Amino acid sequence: MKDSNLLEVVGNVHSIETFGAFDGPGLRYVLFLQGCPLRCKFCHNRDTWGTEDNKLMTVEEILNDYNKYRAFYKKGGLTVSGGEATLQIGFLTALFKEAKNRNIHTCLDTSAGTFSEARLPEFEELLKYTDLVLLDIKHIDDERHKWLTGASNKNILKFARLLSDKKIPTILRHILLPQINSQDVYLERLRTFIDSLDNFIGIDILPYHTKGIMKWDNMGIEYELKDTPEPTKEEVLRAEHILKDDYKYMKLN
Repeated sequence: MKDSNLLEVVGNVHSIETFGAFDGPGLRYVLFLQGCPLRCKFCHNRDTWGTEDNKLMTVEEILNDYNKYRAFYKKGGLTVSGGEATLQIGFLTALFKEAKNRNIHTCLDTSAGTFSEARLPEFEELLKYTDLVLLDIKHIDDERHKWLTGASNKNILKFARLLSDKKIPTILRHILLPQINSQDVYLERLRTFIDSLDNFIGIDILPYHTKGIMKWDNMGIEYELKDTPEPTKEEVLRAEHILKDDYKYMKLN
């Protein structure tokens, strides 16, 4: 049953991808929201940081647009990304709640950049309507995380534990940056952390790429990591070995 109050909630949308194949299971409708509190030096969507109005859309408008392509999403669903999707948690919760009313699979792609224990009730409400989380942990070392993103990782790791406590299926996404987070010592610490959780159903190593530099250049902003190379095949395989070998989700699937 439609909830008119939910349908009227407005979100600030950056862009929409109607046939996403890399943002959750199956083909998906991927909604990128505007705004992000993190300041990642390697961000390939630099234009999503600002919170100024871009394209304002209601829950109803988005789900009506989703319905145009729904026949293609039989094994897929709706993914919300960013920017940082949880920056608009009220809208996100309304969207996911109404999506579940319509039997749509919901997936949250997040770096958990807005989570704090003070906001626990808001996040618990959101997770009631979240089928899958793609969680981006950018660096396991807190000081290096501050240097890389402008923020601590402590609340991000607390959010990961919350997902485990709530048994929300989660896929780790880790962007591999040579000589920044690719060293064995950091990968081994990350592996130790995820081994302490019970809800991860997948681990994706995402090789850093330089394609986003053009956006920084077009915006007239200096890109600090211009000398950071893309990882070699060997570096990616090494990271796969450390993070995935004998991981319990691999044994279960």
